[in-house]
Amino acid sequence: MLPLRYASSGSDAIWRYRRPLVNGIHPDFATIVADCGAAIIAAARPRKRIMTLISKRVVLHFPGFEPLDGRAHCSRYARSAKQSAAVWNFSALAGEPEYGPDSTSFKVQTSADGWETCSHIHVLDHNALVEGLRTGSRAAQIRAGFWSALQVIAYGGLAGYFRHAWRFGLFFVFPFLMMILGFSLSATIAVIPIGMELPGFHLLWSVALALCFVGFVFLPFAERFYTLHLFADWHMAVALARMNHPEFSEWLDRCATAARAALSEPADEYVISSHSMGSSVAAHVIGILLERHAGVFAGTRVIFATLGSAILQCALLRPAQLLRSRVGLIARCDTVKWLDVQCMTDAIHFYKVPVVAVCGHGDARPAKMVFIRVKQMLSVEHYRKIKKDFLRVHRQYVLGPDLRAPFDFTLLTAGPRSGLVFAGSGYNKMPGL
Repeated sequence: MLPLRYASSGSDAIWRYRRPLVNGIHPDFATIVADCGAAIIAAARPRKRIMTLISKRVVLHFPGFEPLDGRAHCSRYARSAKQSAAVWNFSALAGEPEYGPDSTSFKVQTSADGWETCSHIHVLDHNALVEGLRTGSRAAQIRAGFWSALQVIAYGGLAGYFRHAWRFGLFFVFPFLMMILGFSLSATIAVIPIGMELPGFHLLWSVALALCFVGFVFLPFAERFYTLHLFADWHMAVALARMNHPEFSEWLDRCATAARAALSEPADEYVISSHSMGSSVAAHVIGILLERHAGVFAGTRVIFATLGSAILQCALLRPAQLLRSRVGLIARCDTVKWLDVQCMTDAIHFYKVPVVAVCGHGDARPAKMVFIRVKQMLSVEHYRKIKKDFLRVHRQYVLGPDLRAPFDFTLLTAGPRSGLVFAGSGYNKMPGL
């Protein structure tokens, strides 16, 4: 559009008057060209962006497969928030948790000069299921774990793991291989008299020695690597894939009801975060909401952030049709922005694997992959201490940082900026600091 002074206003328009040419160019034309050029340059000049801050946020968090109840998760979040606040120089105050039948909720108030954010966080942990899977004797847990492993292999899970993420395949093999090696060693101890051609009664002490080795040496050593806990993890993975346990179905229905109630609270932004195995639980719960209420997220800003996601741990099993279909529902929901946060040094997830496409929805909008580095979040000494502990590295997604880094779980769930800002450029700068 031309500047107003060049607009025609009838018989007195400026170009109706005859004026002499200057160097063969009409002076009015030269002025028009100069002003238009200035307008183009001004439009191209970078403008100062007005940052939209979040004053109220509602968060649904689905933790990973850890032996922690809602109270423990709230305490860990409060510690991580305090650590993050010290790093970023803002204040964070976590309120007292409220315990519901299927979730634990608490409020977090964060503030600094120029902003203040209140986040209402609901933790939907599955500790009740974890405790149920860990009941029974050690022998019963070991039998159930190996039965789950055979099911994973028969359902094509092991082949899928090595096809898409070989490190996750090794993670699957690790606890079972350790247990096999331990029992092989104990069996070797038991048959020592036979190898030495000793009389049969010597088997009494060798078998007793083998049992003592298993009970007092090997199993305590294996628990340092959470072996029996990982057995229960695979038991739950098969259950979430098959969805043939009424206990699991009823629990997911209750979680969906609790999530629906939490999402009814007015807020500027809704964040649904999940970690590890919790991502499969979150996919089921969100899928249930979309199945029952197609417009449940209409007119809202919803961010689905999967941190070190293990959705494919369950979804790659052949019986997991329901889980794969719910992944498609989430991907096709226009108001849900899916962020798949991944880390190369984390072996317990599917690095650079397009989860939506692998679940059979290549025509749907893919989850936006966001890559982070644990090394950037921790001090040199701290990172050197944990880098060989693959389970500890895997937990860093939801723990506090030592340094300012492009990713911070506290800022994602209680910070003043939208999670979409993190997806674009990371938390390199903070308002008010």
